[in-house]
Amino acid sequence: MAKPRVVIVGGGFAGFHAARTLAKAVSGGADVTLVNSTDYFLYLPLLPEVAAGVLDPRRVSVSLAGSLRGVRCVLGEVFQVDLADRRLRIRSPEGQTSELGYDRLVIAAGSVNKLLPIPGVTEHAHGFRGIPEALYLRDHITRQIELADMATDPEERAARCTFVVVGAGYTGTEVVAQGSLMTADLAKVRPGLRDQPIRWMLLDLAPRVLPELDQRLGRTAERTLRRRGVEVLTKTSVAEATADGVRLTNEAEVPTRSLIWCVGVRPDPLVEGLNLATEKGRLRVDEYLTVPDHPELFACGDVAAVPDLTRPGQTTAMTAQHAQRQGKLVARNVAASLGWGERRAYKHRDLGFLVDLGGVKAAANPLGIPLSGLPAAVVTRGYHLSAMPGNRVRVAVDWLLDAVLPKQRVQLGLVRSAAVPLESAAPELPSSRMVSSPEHD
Repeated sequence: MAKPRVVIVGGGFAGFHAARTLAKAVSGGADVTLVNSTDYFLYLPLLPEVAAGVLDPRRVSVSLAGSLRGVRCVLGEVFQVDLADRRLRIRSPEGQTSELGYDRLVIAAGSVNKLLPIPGVTEHAHGFRGIPEALYLRDHITRQIELADMATDPEERAARCTFVVVGAGYTGTEVVAQGSLMTADLAKVRPGLRDQPIRWMLLDLAPRVLPELDQRLGRTAERTLRRRGVEVLTKTSVAEATADGVRLTNEAEVPTRSLIWCVGVRPDPLVEGLNLATEKGRLRVDEYLTVPDHPELFACGDVAAVPDLTRPGQTTAMTAQHAQRQGKLVARNVAASLGWGERRAYKHRDLGFLVDLGGVKAAANPLGIPLSGLPAAVVTRGYHLSAMPGNRVRVAVDWLLDAVLPKQRVQLGLVRSAAVPLESAAPELPSSRMVSSPEHD
């Protein structure tokens, strides 16, 4: 008899761990296929360090084919799901389409940038969801400091030395933390900026930094940022953006060439085309990660509204921690549906949270123990090394070299602004979008 076909859509935290766990659970008794738009798993928590030039982008990119033994990896994007015939339609990076049948389907497509109807944001802001965006941001920040050094107009110089980050969650906080250290280092070798303030602003409509985490972590992060000169504006956001600056909700006008959008994420648009029940845009599933009335269909990670059994009536948060655990569990439940083992409900225990604030600064509460400063930084980096499915030695070496050698602050000129539009999640970098010289802002 033919082996059952299991297809996993998405190679992020949920999809990657689902594929790896399932391949081990079925031991070759089923055909396991992973469909993803890139050929790598992106370790997203370390992306701010790529943008700051601390880590090489290859360090946070783990080869899917090299890491997932027993799994067939298909490079492409699923744009249509036929639930009746149990078939997927896939578009390759070069535009060809193909179909793929399945007996079990796991939707783990992840999330994309959350867009808000604010005039000018889509045209003038850049998100932070993938390697192309991180590389673009690194070049952009470097370029602004270099152009500010050349500027003869004080107003232009000030605008180029002002960086506005919207969203004080994980990503925004870490981008500001790494970025403020990066620009301070860049300015040291620029005589024209000796007396020029480098202004970083962190905005959020929430009443505090890291609103989704323990208040002590938020206070630690905010205190560290303020000591570096970062302007933290809570209950404040952008009302309008232009090419020359932003107008804030408090009516303040801020001249800037840099608007970085870290407001949050929303489930991948693939969910909308399924015509199934959703909750706040996420696919509704039961505690076994199965879609109601579709025993062959599973979902996990950011696309799934998973019941939080530790908080009745609520769903689990869209975090890497949940996605990784759900990926492992969904693999076991898919295997159980095929005759290997028994299915289990998803119930988690909070292990704590970690926020890297750059250098030797961090905030963490592993197992509920609040830490800050160097101890938190050691715990944070230790956790990341243990959680990464590959490249651990290379990451550790990059950290060591960054600590003992002078920083390499140059533009690479690989990614143009048009290649990383805000509305995309993690844009591809086909050759037609690569350039050999920097984009001029």
